[in-house]
Amino acid sequence: MNTIIFTIAIALLIGFALGVLLGLFKKIFAVETDPKVLAVREVLSGGNCGGCGYAGCDAFAAAVVSGEAPAGGCVAGGPGIASLIAKILGVADAQSVRKAAVLTCQGSSECAVQKGIYNGVQTCKAAQLAINGTKACAFGCIGLGDCVSSCPFGALSMGQNGLPSVDYKKCVGCGRCAKACPKHLFLITNVEVKGPVSLCSCRSDDKPQIRKDCTAGCFKCGLCVKKCPEQCINLSSGIPEITYSKCTSCGTCVSSCPDKVLALMQEIVAEPSES
Repeated sequence: MNTIIFTIAIALLIGFALGVLLGLFKKIFAVETDPKVLAVREVLSGGNCGGCGYAGCDAFAAAVVSGEAPAGGCVAGGPGIASLIAKILGVADAQSVRKAAVLTCQGSSECAVQKGIYNGVQTCKAAQLAINGTKACAFGCIGLGDCVSSCPFGALSMGQNGLPSVDYKKCVGCGRCAKACPKHLFLITNVEVKGPVSLCSCRSDDKPQIRKDCTAGCFKCGLCVKKCPEQCINLSSGIPEITYSKCTSCGTCVSSCPDKVLALMQEIVAEPSES
């Protein structure tokens, strides 16, 4: 019995001594935080989405105060947060650009041919590593929702057509979905950009096979290039790429595309209340 009491007493003394030492070390080696960093961190969204280019809100707050990052760099917070940060820093009101994610694939379950039944780990990354995706088109959306689970704002959901759907009332363009997608099918764009965007990422030049694999795929006919009055479209590896500085958003390419692959960016990213 005495042994047990003695052991407990020694453990308590050791615990007390360690607590005192930890407290001393914390005080001795404490790193003072700039009050401005704490103030900036307080007004941030707390999403830790990484859309600002930093590891999280703490890192971004430190970078803003040190001058490494712009006051309007928090894509999740938008103009409101940018204005608050500018006030904390005592600088002119910052400009924040709203961004959003656009899925560049139309290979739904109705349009795209499936390779077969995939019984492996139910993630896009696993299916990509195992069989290079679930669809005959090697560039198509796998449809297992890695993008959905990666979104910290709940802006993505899987539709009944097997493709992820973006809720533009919630999407802040943080880029998490783009990083999570093994097929790199998400374009993160400035919502103020106007003009067409290609909703197909197939870079194959095998035209007959493209049509067999997906009825919504770009057939590489080049009509968008030929019809564009501003000559601002080029086919890069078979994908229409637009020089937005020259584009007038006339919509000629959209109406000329027989595969309905092109759509106007402003019509895609418009919030439901604006459309």
